[in-house]
Amino acid sequence: MDKVTINAFKVIGISVRTTNESGQSAKDIGELWNKFMTEGILDKIPNKVDATIYSIYTEYESDHTKPYTTILGCKVSTIDTVPNGMTAKTFNSGNYRKFVAQGDLTKGAVYGEWSKIWNTDLEREYTADFEVYGEKAQNPTNAEVDIFIAIK
Repeated sequence: MDKVTINAFKVIGISVRTTNESGQSAKDIGELWNKFMTEGILDKIPNKVDATIYSIYTEYESDHTKPYTTILGCKVSTIDTVPNGMTAKTFNSGNYRKFVAQGDLTKGAVYGEWSKIWNTDLEREYTADFEVYGEKAQNPTNAEVDIFIAIK
């Protein structure tokens, strides 16, 4: 749990509005990942900084128990060109607490780490939280995913 400052960044990707109530987010975010992978969204994102995939949770109605938006995409150098069906968003710099999910992504390693986060007493901002799927996440059965939680 390291405290870090993240500089402002821009993302282009696909999004869904969801909620954690009744397991809805697992279904919606699973479908979003499926679309991202099967429709080659990564290759369609213009002006990518690199191929790292970001899963961002933002536009919180209140806290993690209420509706929010998930964006699955990549950091980009500019959001001047946004393909049809995609979303672009700029995130301000801020303070974050870093968590690391390790293990088998197909067996809920990331969700397990979120379960711990939800049960901490962090003073969260609920502006934008995100997961980073970089090089260490290439092998889904033995992965490492960084999770950044916006804090006050």
